[in-house]
Amino acid sequence: MRDNDHDYTEKIKANIIKLGADLVGVADTKPLTKLTLDPPNLLDSFPRAISIAIRLPSAVFEQITDQPTPLYSSVYHSANRILDQIAFHATNVLQRDGFKNLPIPASQVLDRENWYGAITHKAVGRMAGLGWQGKSLLLVNPDYGPRIRLATILTDAPLNVDSPIKNRCGECNLCREACPAGAIKGVGTKDNYKSREEALYFSRCVDKLVGEFSKLPNVDAPICGICIKVCPFGR
Repeated sequence: MRDNDHDYTEKIKANIIKLGADLVGVADTKPLTKLTLDPPNLLDSFPRAISIAIRLPSAVFEQITDQPTPLYSSVYHSANRILDQIAFHATNVLQRDGFKNLPIPASQVLDRENWYGAITHKAVGRMAGLGWQGKSLLLVNPDYGPRIRLATILTDAPLNVDSPIKNRCGECNLCREACPAGAIKGVGTKDNYKSREEALYFSRCVDKLVGEFSKLPNVDAPICGICIKVCPFGR
């Protein structure tokens, strides 16, 4: 670890927080090359990934009972726009400093058959130390729980990486018990799941969100929020 790398890392993190982020961490992209990426060579020029998170208002989840609300939909879309703006401005800062960077949008689906984006923000966030992978597959932050949204910046800037943190789900299965699709298996993991199917009956989740919830009046997005609401972290 070089002192100048540490100083620059802290400078960039502070800048991103100033732009409006609540959490920021840095991941080594080498372990992330095993993920489903679009395109497959996405990480070839980027040894680092910056994970950015903003906290969602807790009260919006208390309005959710058995389905997402129009208010939650609005907050969800607003958070995505804010994250994209933060990533955009942070990318320009890094670029002015002479580095190559690529902002990955907060919620962009490129493969609607298998529901993949360019890279999974949750995996980046876990490697960057922002949280652990919960039984719902959501990233769970120790302070904010899963009540966060994420975006990613890929970069070749010489940033010091953060480390994953311990999974604290333990024996808790509140998300499994509350899932309206019966999609959460309740299987824990020490580090990360080898596939989505290890943790979820993924097609059940997709069918519920896309086939039902996204068609609700004034929702218009494949969202739910129930497993987020019941998680004891962040409440």
